[in-house]
Amino acid sequence: MYSLLPVLAVFARILVAFSPAFFVPLGWALALDASEHALLWEVCFGLTLGSGLLLWALTRKHRRELQPRDGFLLVNMVWLVLPAYAALPLMYTVPDITWIKAYFEAMSALTATGATALSGLDSLPVSINIWRCFLQYLGGLGIMLLVVAVLPMLGLGGFQVYKAETPGPMKDSKFTPRIAETARGLWAVYFAFSLACFLAYRWAGMSWADAFMHMCSTMGLGGFSSHDASIGYFNSPAVEWVAIVFMALAGINFLRYFIVLRSRSLRPLLHDREISNYVGVLVGSVVLVVVLLMVHEVHPDLGEAIRISAFHVVSLATTTGYASTDYAAWPVFVPILLLFLGSFVSCAGSTGGGIKMIRMVLLIKQARRELVRIVHPRVVNPVTLGGAVVPISVMTATFGFMLIYGAATMGLTFIMLLTGLDLVTAFSAVVATVNNIGPGLGLVGPSSNYGVLTEFQLWVLTFAMLLGRLELLSVLVLLTSQFWRK
Repeated sequence: MYSLLPVLAVFARILVAFSPAFFVPLGWALALDASEHALLWEVCFGLTLGSGLLLWALTRKHRRELQPRDGFLLVNMVWLVLPAYAALPLMYTVPDITWIKAYFEAMSALTATGATALSGLDSLPVSINIWRCFLQYLGGLGIMLLVVAVLPMLGLGGFQVYKAETPGPMKDSKFTPRIAETARGLWAVYFAFSLACFLAYRWAGMSWADAFMHMCSTMGLGGFSSHDASIGYFNSPAVEWVAIVFMALAGINFLRYFIVLRSRSLRPLLHDREISNYVGVLVGSVVLVVVLLMVHEVHPDLGEAIRISAFHVVSLATTTGYASTDYAAWPVFVPILLLFLGSFVSCAGSTGGGIKMIRMVLLIKQARRELVRIVHPRVVNPVTLGGAVVPISVMTATFGFMLIYGAATMGLTFIMLLTGLDLVTAFSAVVATVNNIGPGLGLVGPSSNYGVLTEFQLWVLTFAMLLGRLELLSVLVLLTSQFWRK
């Protein structure tokens, strides 16, 4: 029988490492003269640290090198259990909150989904809003580690593709000799962008606290805000342009930034097929939305139409989920387009969710290949990226992912429909959570939130967020009997 103890031994150390995160809202609370909440953060820190140390003491004799299936179990455990600890401060500060809403909010934060079930954000303690946003930042860091360490074990990550696509000395599938070194390099890039984003928001007119919170949710592509009106609260074109720039940058594969620094060349960015498609889709979508808004006289001024369109296209396409206006009231084609973009535009290796652009590129290439084979059955026409043949294992994993993605989306939608929701709300809520977009349409549109749903519906969507963030197969593999056989 498969033993959980070695995995629990590692998880204990992760729990201990997570506990100092409570010092961030504690520090802000003290800095903003809100010391009445200090005890809350100290108690949460103590509970988390104590739980981790107790678990470590109980499992320290069971340490061993983790196998691939241990990695899958560990990642699922991290994203399932940490939200329970992260939800504790919400339970004791948010008025009339239930456990499922607190857990839903924490899961939404750590998966960088940005689907909120809370109202009255403006009246919450600043430290609570900082905690919500900071969790999205931590989620972004965790996603980086997930990308470089765990998903490649299932053939779901981007390494197999990038190994084939990257020329010369960069062909090492890990890019550095050790996963830890790769992770440190990615996080260094992440921190550098974060500092620039923080200062840019402050320059645009935000307070220090708001700048920090929105930096966290921008770089994590989560979209949480300290205000019910989201970015629209600031009514500032400068703030929106800062958000546009850094959301777009965060939607690009951070591995590419890392390679640019190592190679001291922009070629990895300029010649990356995924990035060129990412930029092309964003630009084309912005132009299309600008035309529609002007034709329907929603925003007849060209400059304003460009800014509003660019902001919402980039926000939804990168799965951030910020809104400065109720885009659900625009011509019906536009909100559907924005939800569709959020399903695939983000690059693999970014903090965004969804199918990822690289998979769409591979699927389109495979479709073209099949069309050619219909006309010329004997032609040798393999799928290539960057002049190199994509391995069959990568294509098989891509097809498997897409099949399960479609089945999961439809299955969860039918479950939501069985609970009595209308089709638009049910389908858009599932799409928005599976792809970690945040806002949906209908009852969960940008002018509302997920707090209107029942507890059962919130549980379903909580599972959808977990599925989407861990790229489906990493979760579903735990449901197979083969996984648990020794």
